[in-house]
Formats: sequence, structure tokens, C-alpha cells
Amino acid sequence: MWFANFFIAGSITMVLPFLSLYIETLGDFSSTYVQNWSGLTFGVTFVAAFIFSPIWGKFGDRYGRKPILVFSAFGLGLCVFLMGFVTSVWQLFFLRLFMGVFTGFISMSQALISTQTPKHIAGRVLGTLQTGSVTGTLMGPLLGGIIADTIGYATSFKWLSILLFISGFLVLIGIKETRIQAESGQPTSYSSKEVLMHIIKHPMLLIVMLVSMFIQIAHFSIQPILSLYVNALHGPENIAFFSGIAFSAAGLGNLMMARNWGKVADRVGYIKILIILLFFAAIFYLPGGFVSNIWQLVILRFLLGITIGGIIPVRIAYIRQEAPIAMQGEVLGYNTSIRFFGNIIGPILGGTLAGGFGYTSVFIVTSALLLACGIILLIAYKRYPQPKTEYFN
Repeated sequence: MWFANFFIAGSITMVLPFLSLYIETLGDFSSTYVQNWSGLTFGVTFVAAFIFSPIWGKFGDRYGRKPILVFSAFGLGLCVFLMGFVTSVWQLFFLRLFMGVFTGFISMSQALISTQTPKHIAGRVLGTLQTGSVTGTLMGPLLGGIIADTIGYATSFKWLSILLFISGFLVLIGIKETRIQAESGQPTSYSSKEVLMHIIKHPMLLIVMLVSMFIQIAHFSIQPILSLYVNALHGPENIAFFSGIAFSAAGLGNLMMARNWGKVADRVGYIKILIILLFFAAIFYLPGGFVSNIWQLVILRFLLGITIGGIIPVRIAYIRQEAPIAMQGEVLGYNTSIRFFGNIIGPILGGTLAGGFGYTSVFIVTSALLLACGIILLIAYKRYPQPKTEYFN
């Protein structure tokens, strides 16, 4: 699963440095038009993903997650392959929308591994699994920039789709899913109403899931326009390559710390670590809007990656702890859906802010959102103290 996540994340993020640049080649557009459509085209994938994530999660609880992972990988491969043949922004837009039906491979793999991992080491194991997707995310933008500069944007999509098909075959051939029995005294299945009521009756779980949305809004606000920002800082020379470096810097920090944050959170508490990471992420994000050269931005992206790297495994480990085994897939599906809703809003917000108020405004608003999330989670932590069972020594 580590290798499958590596290929999925690598192939998907390879297109990030040149997605907005690809849009520029589809017509004679103004910079504002490209910025706005970069945000829309990037974010529309998560509209379909927002709808389908809980459905896939429920199917996974009932029928197993391996078939869904195979279906997802092959669907993603087909969509990316067809993107190499588009002739208009609208065609790219609708393919990105359809791609959302299959998006969620990595979160589904996290659900699979989570349900087969003892609770007291969930953060460490999920952190280790995340290094697969992070390594792909780290290498993807950098390699994507080099490939795009070498063979062109359209051809890059066609070749990258091969990695997605390989991921599907890895899961099909290499993964054996073991169905885990429900805990003693717990039901073997839950209705969607029961799942939603469980979330609502656990205030901290609900707050963590809602905070997930705002974290994604903040994290994805800069993603679709980062290459344009790099262009403004560095100039057009080897723009795809330097955009890849900027994307990959966050991935490097993420890779270095994801497993360590999970391990620390297993010991001292998931909510405590989430609060700390959110405050530090807000601190490292803000200066990015005031840099004067590409390397200052790269350093800040690296520091941001160190903090962001712990948020995903720690958050999922906490949900793993709070949800019964028979509903974990659906609960994680709702969490993924909420995150994808943030992925929809984030790029649109970033594109709109950049087009109307400049790149600096994106960093200011993003930092404020992360800071607000940290404050909200801190207040909730004080109001709803966590049981002693959260901590494992």
C-alpha cells in the first residue's frame, strides 16, 4: 500500500506545477482569467469527491476496501490519460470534475490500514503509511516540472497515467484485505443515521472533522496559483522546474516529520499535537506572502511541510480511536468529504483573492484561517476534556 500511495500521489502531484501553465496554452487568456480558472479547474475535482467519499466509505465498511481502491486507481488513470487530448479549458474542467468520482484512493487506503492497526500505535502506523504518499508528493512536482519542460504538458498527462494504472495492479495483486470483527458488544453494522448521530454526540470528534475542512481551505488556497506566484518571483525561465521545487519543499518537510508526529501523538495525545501543529502552521504560512525571491519561499514551504506533515495521520488516528470498527470507513468517508469540501473552497478562494487583491492576500487569509482553527480546537479541548484512554505510554 505504501508503494501504491507513492505512485498515486506522485502521478497526481506531477501535474500541479504546470496545470495553470497548461491552461495558458489552451487559448489567448488574460492573467486574471488564468488565475480564476486555475482555481476552478483545480477545485472542481473535489466537488464529485465530496459527494462520493461517504458512499465509498460505507461500501468499504460492508464489502471491503480493496475493490474500491482498484476501481479508483484505474478510473484516475483513465481521466489523466484523456487530459492529454483536451483542446479547451471546458474539456479540462469536466475531466477534472469526473476525476473526483475516483479521488480518495489515499484516504481509503488510510481507512484500510487504520482498521487493521491497534489503536495505541495508530498514529505511528498511519504516519509511516503517509510517508508513501508524501514521498510521491515530494518527488512528483519536481519530476513533473522536468518532464513538462522536456516533452510538453499534454504528453506528460499521457505518460503519467501509466503510474496510476500501475497502482491499481499493485493493489489487485499485492493486497490481501483481512476483515476485522467488531469489538465485543458492538454492532456489526450501522445505518447512516446512527453514524451521523455518533458524530454529533461526540463534540470533539465533530469539531475535529469541521476543523479538517478549514485546514484544507487554508492548505489548498495557494496550490493552484503557486506556479504563477513562482513565475512572478523568479521569471519564466524553467518555470515548471522551479514550481516543482516550491511544491516539493513542503513535501520534504512533511516526509521528515509525518511518522514522528504520529509517534509523539500516540504518547502525549492527538488533540494536543493538533493544536500545536495548527499554531505553527499559521506562523510559517504568513511570511510566504512577503518574500522577495524563490528560495525564501522554498524555505518557508519546507517549514510549513514539517507542521502540516503531522496533521493528517494524527487526525485520522484520533478518528480511529473515537469510532467503532464497524463504522470507521463511513466516519472517515464523512471526514474525507468534509476535507474535499475544503479542497473545493480553497482553490476558488485562492484564485479569487490572487486575482482581486494580489498573491500576498492569499497568505494573509490562509494564515488567519489556520490560527482560527488552532484557537477553536484549543477552546474545545478545554471545554471537552479528553478521557485518559486517549493517551498511551
